[in-house]
Amino acid sequence: MLIRRLARPLLAAIFISGGINALRDTGGHAKAAAPFLDKTVGKVEDSLPEQVPTDAVTLVRLDGAVKLGAGVLLALGKAPRFAALLLVGSTVPTTLAAHAFWEIDDPQERAGQQIHFLKNIGLIGGLLIAAVDTEGKPSVAYRAKHGASRVAEQTQVNAKAAKKMARKAKRKARR
Repeated sequence: MLIRRLARPLLAAIFISGGINALRDTGGHAKAAAPFLDKTVGKVEDSLPEQVPTDAVTLVRLDGAVKLGAGVLLALGKAPRFAALLLVGSTVPTTLAAHAFWEIDDPQERAGQQIHFLKNIGLIGGLLIAAVDTEGKPSVAYRAKHGASRVAEQTQVNAKAAKKMARKAKRKARR
């Protein structure tokens, strides 16, 4: 549908841009993310496997790559539901880290961060809609449920036919 072809790239544009910016200025983004990471990842760092990155620079690079890659996928309509879910997973921590307006005392700066926070919440809402959009096709759950019903119906039809054939064979055997 035309709306999807227009809406997906429009929604994806902010994530593609954000991903590029995060990859270009990893240090600046890492510095901004460090306090949030100290409060969250820092508390569980010892219990994480050593393969899981916990340093701000690596996490910012990963986040930037996810935003860029998933944004491009969403814009092109390739695996859009999966791409939208990846972007939701990336946007939630970014929003909490970058726009924690509740921690700011200056009323003007607080209002600005609150606007950015609400903008990101709106983007998450749009991504959630994109994540459940089946493009008019039935969902996997619907297809599985109705497929099981058709199999059950066909099994009953086959069972009746088998009984009928067995009765005929029994009569034929008696003769």
